[in-house]
Amino acid sequence: MTPQRRARLALSILCEPGDPRLPDLLASHTPVQLVDAIRTGRQLAADPWPASWTHRAQSLDKRLDRAERLGEAAGLRWVVPGDRTWPQELDDLDHVEPLQGATGAPLGLWIRGTGSLAKLTAASVAVVGARDCTPYGAEAASEIAADAAASDVTVVSGAAFGIDASAHRGALAMGRATVAVLACDAATDYPRAHAALLSRIAESGLIVSEQPPGQVPTKARFLSRNRLIAALAGGTVVVEARRRSGSLNTLHWADRLGRSTMAVPGPVTSQQSGGTHQAVRDGKAVLVTGGPDVLSELAGIGAAEPEPATTPPTEYDHLPAPAQRALDALTWQGARSARDIAAAADLGPHEVAKALALLARRGLAERAGNGWLLVRRADLA
Repeated sequence: MTPQRRARLALSILCEPGDPRLPDLLASHTPVQLVDAIRTGRQLAADPWPASWTHRAQSLDKRLDRAERLGEAAGLRWVVPGDRTWPQELDDLDHVEPLQGATGAPLGLWIRGTGSLAKLTAASVAVVGARDCTPYGAEAASEIAADAAASDVTVVSGAAFGIDASAHRGALAMGRATVAVLACDAATDYPRAHAALLSRIAESGLIVSEQPPGQVPTKARFLSRNRLIAALAGGTVVVEARRRSGSLNTLHWADRLGRSTMAVPGPVTSQQSGGTHQAVRDGKAVLVTGGPDVLSELAGIGAAEPEPATTPPTEYDHLPAPAQRALDALTWQGARSARDIAAAADLGPHEVAKALALLARRGLAERAGNGWLLVRRADLA
């Protein structure tokens, strides 16, 4: 491992990844210089080093060796800026104001899987949402992810319960790769119940984390992780999110990064969709109802609009015009004479007789005494 690569790994151990102080420090100093200054206590900025940084520096060599050993044992790769597999879109994070205490491009990424992160995320969409999602939300996320995957757009999410897992499974169901970004280290199956899902993701896609091997998830790391999901994707879709949902944090990151921001509507009575509805109302997200909408939004201005959904023809559509008009003149409540039907449908005696005979053969109308009754509707698919 080159000195610069190892220095970036050392910084990820000394400093919590996403620390908003790092972008300015790295803009004027190399990682090697920064690590050396923290080790020796030499100040490079007006403010003294945080106590946590200097404390970790005392056992940095031991921590480095442990991280490298655990990473090698788990088959992880340490990817840094400048590598061919590094997505340059992540660098946009260095130019964004902090959000909930985090910002900045990752110092590097630990990757589980054999693919190229840059290639996989060249055309990508993040699909995130509530952990306690409804069946409606799970189905919507899965279908959007499947549509995206079928169009060679990689699905990025966080492998959490609910919407995240549904999105990953939707992509996998199409036989396509998907990317999971974790708040713990890339070697740990979290949540534990998703061990099989994460194994499938790693086989064809990638599991990604900026946390060194051996690190556990925390609330702050989930929020910091969200910036990576938003930066890796060309746009973010939120499917079901309460008004204070962490998924909206990902949407806010996407908005700050200038990415497409989308939200799926839910029932107006559903609290799970309260946050997505508010995002649409506030102009923070475009309303999308399925994969075609999402793909059109990702394509941007000038892209062809998705084809409108077509309604399948009904039995009514296949009837000749005189029979349609005769059917429209029939009612459920009382029998009508052929003369009354002819008058209401503007048909001659021969035309109405022929039309009523056809309707009777189709089981749509029947004779009742001297008149005719409607038996069933013909305008249902």
